[in-house]
Order: sequence, then structure tokens, then C-alpha cells
Amino acid sequence: MVTDEHFVLRWPENLPLDAGAPLLCAGITTYSPLRHFGLDKPGTKVGVVGLGGLGHVAVKFAKAFGAEVTVFSTNPAKKQEALEGLKADHFVVSKDSEQMQALAGSLDGIIDTVSATHPMAPLLSLLKTDGKLVLVGAPEKPLELAAFSLIMGRKIIAGSAIGGLKETQEMLDFAAKHGVTADIELIPMDYVNTAMDRVLKSDVRYRFVIDVAKSLKAP
Repeated sequence: MVTDEHFVLRWPENLPLDAGAPLLCAGITTYSPLRHFGLDKPGTKVGVVGLGGLGHVAVKFAKAFGAEVTVFSTNPAKKQEALEGLKADHFVVSKDSEQMQALAGSLDGIIDTVSATHPMAPLLSLLKTDGKLVLVGAPEKPLELAAFSLIMGRKIIAGSAIGGLKETQEMLDFAAKHGVTADIELIPMDYVNTAMDRVLKSDVRYRFVIDVAKSLKAP
């Protein structure tokens, strides 16, 4: 294959291809807003909403930056994975109003990875003055937003999608240096249809990766 050097990334030798592959999507999608919105400083208090393919990588990058990370999920069963598996500092059930109220005005920023329709006001209430809520998930329906939830505290709601080649290379190098990879399930090509069915059921933790080399070998 021949390609223009401007569109090629250098893959770090110590970054595994299989667990590193999703970083080219989920990785840069979460790394870029953390960097762009200044949520990459040690001691920064960062919230991650949703613990799936995007969310688990967001937690890993935020922790690698030295942030204090709180995971928000509607599913209490994800607490152990968040705290023990991903080493998040805190876990909050976002449907629990008492837990949410206890953290009001405490976060510098939030990376919202949820693609289902969900209320914005409870998340905005978690932010400090000048806090940023960054959407990387894409709900189908328009989100309801009360103006005063932004006005009070001079808060920002923004969106972010992947990143450029320069930043993607920076992300790969950072991931290799800090041992950040995606949690994956490696599958052969002939398992793809089953994998797609499992994706629709949210039965994957957290990304399927196709083993192309092994799939192409003769039986």
C-alpha cells in the first residue's frame, strides 16, 4: 500500500495493535476534549458520564493525566468495574439525587459519553464556576437545556469529535508512555455477525477487535 506521508501515523512499538486499535476512535475522541478544554492538569476534577467503549477510555486517559476522576452511571452494577478495574476515584449512580447533590459545584469538567437521551441540568449542577460539560456521545433527540443552568456559574456546554492527525499521534505516544489501552474482546472474522448482535444488546466490554491476520490464514 502506498499513501501520502501526511496521512500516516507512527505506531509506538510498545503499544499492542489489538488493544490499541480502538484508540484511533474512542481514544482520540476522549483524549482530544480533555486536552483542548484544559482537563489534562494533575489534580483537575473530571467527571465521566457513561462507562462503555468511550467512557472507559476517558477514565484511563484522565487518570493518566493525574485527574481526580468520578464516574457517573445509571447502572449501580458498574461500580466495581469503575473503582477496581479502571481505578476511578469515585462512582456515582446518576439517578440517585442525594449522591448527585452531594457533588454539586465540585467538578472542573465532564466528558459525557452517553448517546441515549438524558437530562443536562443535573450534570451542569455538578460543575464549578467556569466548568465545562463536553458532549462526545450523540443522542438521537434534541437535549433540553435551561439557560439559567449555564448562566449561573458561567458554565460551558460544548461538543467534540475525534481529532486531527497531529493530535492523534500525540495521543498514541501518550498512550504508549502511560500504558493506556482499550479493554477488548479479540474475535475472528467469521464471528462478526454474532458480535454485531451482541453490540446491539450492549454485551461487549468494551470493544470488539477483529483478528485480521489470523482470520486470513488458511485452515
